[in-house]
Amino acid sequence: MESTLQQAATLEQAVELGLRPEEFEMIKEILGRTPNFTETAVYSVMWSEHCSYKNSIFWLKKLPKDGPHMLVKAGEENAGLVDIGDGLGCVFKIESHNHPSALEPYQGAATGVGGINRDIFTMGARPIAQMNSLRFGDLEKERTKWLVKGVVKGIGDYGNAFGIPIVGGEVFFDDSYNTNPLVNAFSAGIMDPKKVISATSKGPGNPVFIVGSATGKDGIAGAAFASKDITEESANDLPSVQVGDPFMEKLLLEATMELAETDAIVGMQDMGAAGITCSSCEMSAAGKVGMDINLDLVPTRQDNMLPYEILLSESQERMLVVVQKGQEAVVKRIFDKWDLHAEEIGVVTDSDRVRYFMHGELVGDVPAESLVLGGGAPVYEREYKEPAYYSEYKKFSIDQVEQPENLKEVAFALLQHPNIASKNWVTEQYDSMVGTRTMTTNRPSDAGIVNIKGTNKALAMTVDCNSRYVNADPEVGTMIAVTEAARNITCAGGVPSAITNCLNFGNPYNPESYWQFVGAIKGMSAACLKFETPVTGGNVSFYNQTVINGVEVPVFPTPTIGMIGIIEDKADIMTLDFKEKGDLIFILGDSHNDISSSEYLASYHGIKASPAPYFDLEKEYQLQQTVRSLIKNRLINAAHDVADGGLFVTLVEMSIPRDLGFDIVTDSEIREDAFLFGEAQGRVVVTVNEDQEDDFIENMMNSDTSFTLLGHVTKGKLMIDDEHFGFIAEAKTLFNEALAKRLS
Repeated sequence: MESTLQQAATLEQAVELGLRPEEFEMIKEILGRTPNFTETAVYSVMWSEHCSYKNSIFWLKKLPKDGPHMLVKAGEENAGLVDIGDGLGCVFKIESHNHPSALEPYQGAATGVGGINRDIFTMGARPIAQMNSLRFGDLEKERTKWLVKGVVKGIGDYGNAFGIPIVGGEVFFDDSYNTNPLVNAFSAGIMDPKKVISATSKGPGNPVFIVGSATGKDGIAGAAFASKDITEESANDLPSVQVGDPFMEKLLLEATMELAETDAIVGMQDMGAAGITCSSCEMSAAGKVGMDINLDLVPTRQDNMLPYEILLSESQERMLVVVQKGQEAVVKRIFDKWDLHAEEIGVVTDSDRVRYFMHGELVGDVPAESLVLGGGAPVYEREYKEPAYYSEYKKFSIDQVEQPENLKEVAFALLQHPNIASKNWVTEQYDSMVGTRTMTTNRPSDAGIVNIKGTNKALAMTVDCNSRYVNADPEVGTMIAVTEAARNITCAGGVPSAITNCLNFGNPYNPESYWQFVGAIKGMSAACLKFETPVTGGNVSFYNQTVINGVEVPVFPTPTIGMIGIIEDKADIMTLDFKEKGDLIFILGDSHNDISSSEYLASYHGIKASPAPYFDLEKEYQLQQTVRSLIKNRLINAAHDVADGGLFVTLVEMSIPRDLGFDIVTDSEIREDAFLFGEAQGRVVVTVNEDQEDDFIENMMNSDTSFTLLGHVTKGKLMIDDEHFGFIAEAKTLFNEALAKRLS
């Protein structure tokens, strides 16, 4: 008689689990029979967008993956690996934890940090730095304040306890994120590239271990949950939000680092999305072998867990390890030392199938290849079409906007806007000094800089995306995201090396949302090819929208770019702060009569419909070559890119660290509001000591980049066209306190 665990699943159950009717039919064909409920649950998570990228892989394959520093390419392992010289490699990746954070912001954000760090150290690299990119809705709403406070505390508590510094990030507010915030976590680690631990299973007869924490019911079907809409009923999905323990993760890190120094490991993979299911199937498929897993042997936190609950649990701080036969005692000894579970739960087989057993019964039998990306998982090329708003946005003209009479009022209003104001309320909750590698805590720079001990090198890293630009024009906006990241690395003294991405979009079945996604891929490809910064991997997060009264409201499309760069000589590190009164202030690059998609236009004038700001990829590339030459030749003493808020905000940010100021003259051929607050791309402000002015000008005359003398650094006054705009002390107070006041 057939066991209840082996009873065939129904179409209704498959659809309830997130599969489409035609996909259920595909599974029947693959198995040659109707799957049971456990097998259907396994396919539902492995074929979810979160795990299979079924709606995005067609376009993701078009991204450039080759570059001068690449060692491990996108899709080959848990994260990308680039060569940074001196026998070292940098492993780095960014991923989202949006849906869990929307429902339980503290644990959602905390476990996002934990998961991304495990991706790094599972490869054998020790994490050395973290960053994050956060998006929230209207700060006047109490729910937004609750989300901000919960997410920031979750990131801070987990990251601080784990002991890895947070060296950079970004926070952006827009009404489109009111219900669905975005929480993107980045981590980078250093390792000997010859010691990479692969996420591959090999060697029939080798034992399979689960190590780390016990398995509970938290996070069950989290991958499927991340592949559907956030609705008013989503609170019912709270079991899909994982619970993290940073102290357990710290122990797991140290045990893994110790294990990596032995020859006991064949392969290892983090248990993130889809837990045991994902790691067992992906590792088996990668090695073209099978696995037999005995679920009775998995340490659990609850009694009487069902097979699908154990398989789909996303309990944190766990990994699957394939061990060299005969080395079991080595693994047990190391994990016992760190007081962690290390239980043998299965064996590698010479079949192509992963089989799950419980209570002596075969409860699941699936071909591993059929569940993974590039294997039997479905691949869809979705319909896309240009939304009506795109052409409407392009009709905008600056002539529609009357220039305000009181530009000082505009300037100080912008300094207090949450998208412009200091994010110190956030960063002060993060430990940026733990580990003693951070080099920018008291030396502000456009990128986070991390010391590579024992060498003369440093790593520069940044996360960037202005999603308002991407919404206005996905292709141009994403090119800007890549080039702004490169510009930040360049202004810090580094050479851009490679990127990881976190692609946050709406429903892929919505042709207009998918058009945004396709445009972003095209723009990213163009910019990455130009800057030779290949895509090492990342994350796609669809379904970031809210369904309100039957109407789908997507977030701004947000392709977050995480980029690393190499600073070959620490003496080349460049900071953004003005150094001395009397230093000359120059702007490199062209200014334009353009206020499109600026914070000034959107927040001060309330005009949302405008195209992306001016952008020229070739000029941007030349600008960055010029900046690197100036830094290398020691001709400037500060560099800061013109970004959100425009030139005025850039100058104030350069003034604040040393309580200096500026006296500048605007360009008579450009509207004053556009000159001060416009966000035309491809501009960097630099300062030059008067003694080096001639050498600076000679260098610039030999470059392909335009430059203009704006004025000079003052002791604390803010002067524009001989008008006194105020003192830096006043601007600094407003800039530093604005976000905290809004959150109180």
